[in-house]
Amino acid sequence: MKLYDSKQAPNPRRTRIFLVEKGITVPTEQVDIMAKQHKTPEYAAINPLQRMPALVLDDGTVITESIAICRYFEVLQPEPPLFGVGAKEIALVEMWNRRCELNLFFAVAHVFRHTHPAMKELEVPQVAEWAEANRPRIAEFLQILDDELKGHEFIAGDRYTVADITALCAIDFAKPARVPVSEDLANLKRWRETVSARPSAKA
Repeated sequence: MKLYDSKQAPNPRRTRIFLVEKGITVPTEQVDIMAKQHKTPEYAAINPLQRMPALVLDDGTVITESIAICRYFEVLQPEPPLFGVGAKEIALVEMWNRRCELNLFFAVAHVFRHTHPAMKELEVPQVAEWAEANRPRIAEFLQILDDELKGHEFIAGDRYTVADITALCAIDFAKPARVPVSEDLANLKRWRETVSARPSAKA
């Protein structure tokens, strides 16, 4: 088994945090995005979409997409449960993880990819107008998250889950994307301090 990882990208970090929370160690190989190693024929043979992460199993099966990889390890090692327990909690975790992906993670990524000078050769063409269109969506969703966090410690309830991992990676990625996160969002600030203090956040 081998995990193709990239320390330069936020999506692989979701998988790394998840594995630390599970206490699972997997052999890894770093893929340098800025050196365009993900564009090589060798890596394209592993993942035709040329993105990280990618998990290659011992039988040659390739699993891509960070959440799909996390689900694989959740089944192999159910404790601690990071996708919820019971029908209602599992559904709420799925709902909030998806909301955080669509309304926050992807939006921050669009701003980064379409404005950052380092992405000029990787995001062709860069469309500055698309980045600007996403900025108000980010601010709106952060307010929604802040409101939700009034009632419980973590995003999907009182248990730390993959929804928190997705949100943390997205919000941390806001800094290099030059997207401000308002200090006035007190509940979000409290939550961020809590999840950032977990050892896995350093992954």
